[in-house]
Order: sequence, then structure tokens, then C-alpha cells
Amino acid sequence: MTTSQTVLIVEDEPKIAAILRDYFVEAGYQTHWLESGATVADWVRAHEVDMVLLDLMLPGMDGLAVCKALREFSAVPIIFVTARVEEIDRLLGLELGADDYICKPFSPREVVARVKAVLRRVSLIQQEPGTDYRGLRLDDERFEASFNGATLDLTPVEFRLLKRLCEQPGRVFSRAQLMSTIYLDGRVVSDRTVDSHVKNLRHKMTDAGCPDDMIHSIYGVGYKME
Repeated sequence: MTTSQTVLIVEDEPKIAAILRDYFVEAGYQTHWLESGATVADWVRAHEVDMVLLDLMLPGMDGLAVCKALREFSAVPIIFVTARVEEIDRLLGLELGADDYICKPFSPREVVARVKAVLRRVSLIQQEPGTDYRGLRLDDERFEASFNGATLDLTPVEFRLLKRLCEQPGRVFSRAQLMSTIYLDGRVVSDRTVDSHVKNLRHKMTDAGCPDDMIHSIYGVGYKME
């Protein structure tokens, strides 16, 4: 079965790129391959793309820089594919707005499955109606948030986190509950990652004029929207 969804593969090793393209084509996806990080932002601006599969170790402009550049204008889902497994790289990648992280060596079938999971999650979120709360407006179709008209420059991960908290004000969510909402594939993520997302979200909300007490920390438990 074919699909209109397009996966952009950014990989500087032709053999790996060819294998991934073959598996995605077999799964029914359209694909495009770029081997230079410096060309990614311009390509995404000029083409419709549903997923970016992004190698971290790219010559010239590495994957983290590419991700940061894309997040300046696009909420397209991004999955890092990399041999770097250090926690700091994983945390930094997610904080910049990556939706998942796959380490080499990998199974091409697993990569396809992870892409399907992220695209399915994004599709479900986009089908839900918008959310309004205490001056906050969350537009699910555009993945945009604002406070009294002032735009919050959120990553997709931060957007989903804020949306979950706003849906049930006053409810205390554990870190595990919040991450299961953001990542539906059951991936294990450390508490530090959750706290980093909340810290960044609070900072951006305050910059947009939100009261600094909207998201409360519950010691030893998690977070709630006041």
C-alpha cells in the first residue's frame, strides 16, 4: 500500500541511506535523500515533508544544528539516527525538539516502525480540537500556542506537554504519565528529560507574559497546571 507521506533521509553514508530508502519504499512511503546538513532547511522550506530522519554526525553542519534550524520555522517530526549514545546528546536532541532517538546499529524495520509510531501520534494530536485555558490558546492544527495573543515559540514536545497539562487543570501528573502522553511508543526517558522540558516550557511561557505560577512542581510526584 502506498502513502502520500514523505520521509526525508539525511545521511552522509550512501549505503545506510540506500537501505533505509528501500525499506521505506517497501512500506509505501515516498522518500528523498540528502547527504549534507547544510541543504536540509532550504529543502524543507521548498517541499512538503512529513518526517525528517536525521543523522547526528554530519559533515559541516551536524544534526543538532540542522534540528535547531528546522525548529525556527517548522514543526515537522524529527527522529535522530546516530551512533552517539551519551545521555547529554540524547537530552540536547530532545530539548531542541526532536521527537525520537534511534541508536546505531539499528534494524531498518525498527526505524520504519518508529517513524510510523511518531506519525500516528502526530496525526491523533492534530485531529483533536483546540484548547483554551486562562488566556492560553493551543491550535492543534498548526501546532501553535499563544497567551493573550502573544505567540509561544514551542517545540512539538513542549506543545504536547502544555496541552496535556491544560486538559485537566489541577490534576497532578507524574513524570511517567507526562512522558507517556508525549511519547506513545513506550520509550523510557529519564526524569531529567521531563524536568528539562518543563523548565524550557516555563521560560517560554513567562517570556510571553504568562503568570510564573501556572505550572506547579509537586515535590516527589510531578507537575500540575494551577
